Amino acid sequence: MAGHSQWANRKHRKARQDAKKGKIFSKMAREITMAARMGGGDPDINPRLRAALEKARQFGVPNENIERAIKRGTGELEGAAYEELMYEGYGPGGVALMVRVVTDNRNRAAGEIRHIFSKHGGSLGEKGSVAWQFERKGLITIDRASAGVDEETLMMAALEADAEDVRVEGDVYEIITAPEALEAVRQSLEAAGVTQFNTADVTLLPQTQVRLEGREAEQLLRLLDALEDHDDVQEVYGNYDIAEEVMAAFGADA
Repeated sequence: MAGHSQWANRKHRKARQDAKKGKIFSKMAREITMAARMGGGDPDINPRLRAALEKARQFGVPNENIERAIKRGTGELEGAAYEELMYEGYGPGGVALMVRVVTDNRNRAAGEIRHIFSKHGGSLGEKGSVAWQFERKGLITIDRASAGVDEETLMMAALEADAEDVRVEGDVYEIITAPEALEAVRQSLEAAGVTQFNTADVTLLPQTQVRLEGREAEQLLRLLDALEDHDDVQEVYGNYDIAEEVMAAFGADA
C-alpha cells in the first residue's frame, strides 16, 4: 500500500534535524551498542551493526564515539546495561503505534512513554495489542531524482536479488524485501549504480493504514515528535496516512 515512504522519509527528516542538534549521537551510540551486543562487533558478519554504522557515519557521529559504542556492546568497555523493549499503543484516530526503546531503566521508560501517549491523545496498550497489524520487512527508499540509474535498471537489480516488491510513490522508489534479503538487495542496487539511499532498514510495515485529517492528524504528529524526542526511543512505527499538505504545514517535509 502507499505511504511507506511518507513515514520513512519523515523519520529521515527527523534524524537530520536531530543531527543538527547533536541529539542523534547518543541514540545512534545506543543502537550500535545493542547491535554489537546481539551480533558481535564485526560489521561484515553483523548486518544490524553494519546498518547502524552506516547511519551513524551518514550523520557525522565521530569515530571515537562509534568505537566506544562497539566496545561497550562487546564487553571490552564498561557501560550502561541497556535493554531493548517494544511498546505498543494507539494514537489519535485509532492509529496503531509501535515504539522501539533502548533503555537502562525500563520502569522509568515505561512511565515516561505512557505519559507521552496520554498527553497527546493516545493510550499505551498491552503487549500484542497492535503488533498483529505490522509485518517485519526490509524497506529501502530512494529518491528518484538522485537514484543514479533509470527505473528499469533499479527494478531489475532489486528483483534479481529477490526483492518482494518495487514500486514508485511520488518522487520515491520503495523496495520491500524479506528481512534476511535486505542486505543482498542493497548490494545488488549498489552494484547497479545506486549510490544514495534514503533508508535501508529492517522495519515494521503496517498491513493497513488509517487516514487522518485536521485536528487528529496534527495531534498524531505532535505525539510522534514527542516520542521521537525521548532519549530512549529509537524508532516509532505507525499505520497512519496523512495528506502531504498537512505534513508540510506541520513542518514534516512529507
